Amino acid sequence: MKWIAALVGYMFYRFPGALMGFFLGSLLEQTSFQAEILRRPGSSLDKGSFELKLLSLAALVIKADGAIRSEELRYVRNYFIGQYGADRASEIFQIFNQEIKKETQSLSELAMTLARATVYPTRVQILHFLFGIAQADGQISESELEILKQIAAALRLRSQDFSSIKAMFIKETDQAYKILEIPSDATDSQIKKAYRDKVKKYHPDRIKTEDEALKKGAQQKFIQIQEAYEALKKKRGF
Repeated sequence: MKWIAALVGYMFYRFPGALMGFFLGSLLEQTSFQAEILRRPGSSLDKGSFELKLLSLAALVIKADGAIRSEELRYVRNYFIGQYGADRASEIFQIFNQEIKKETQSLSELAMTLARATVYPTRVQILHFLFGIAQADGQISESELEILKQIAAALRLRSQDFSSIKAMFIKETDQAYKILEIPSDATDSQIKKAYRDKVKKYHPDRIKTEDEALKKGAQQKFIQIQEAYEALKKKRGF
């Protein structure tokens, strides 16, 4: 939004208009995001339907590179065993096996249904869960990353949140900065503010779901945010 506003401003008032457009666009973008954070779901899913949609997205990620790897299947199975116990996990995995055999699944339909039925922090956690599946075999392929991008877009997640989750799984330069969604030249006060904002938005208590697997994943993600902040504190010495 801010870049479109900057372009329009430049067309009419050149550089000063571009600056003003960028500033106004940023305000509108932030306001829109805050409204999305606070938005109540427009529809609801029962627990079984939610699990099915989530497993269907997991199947899409696993099949993205054209191979169904045992490490990824084991990740999903162990993830649910850890949350629900062996018996319930076996029931869920039977459903999962049916989903992964399907030749066609609508990514946009699955993700949009979840987007309508869940709050924003829960959708961020869904993406975190799917990234974990993709990395289960030791690496995230380009085809898997592309599917994850498409899912994030259909879930109506911000590109900054996608980059933050990506940095938790793919080691990059300035990884801690990317997790906190700030530039590497951010001041100490900006780092502290970014951390406080992350705590407010993505504290596990904000995950509105009965799914214990997602709740545990939210706690793991929150630990990564804390570790990124502690790493920058140590590096900067504040």
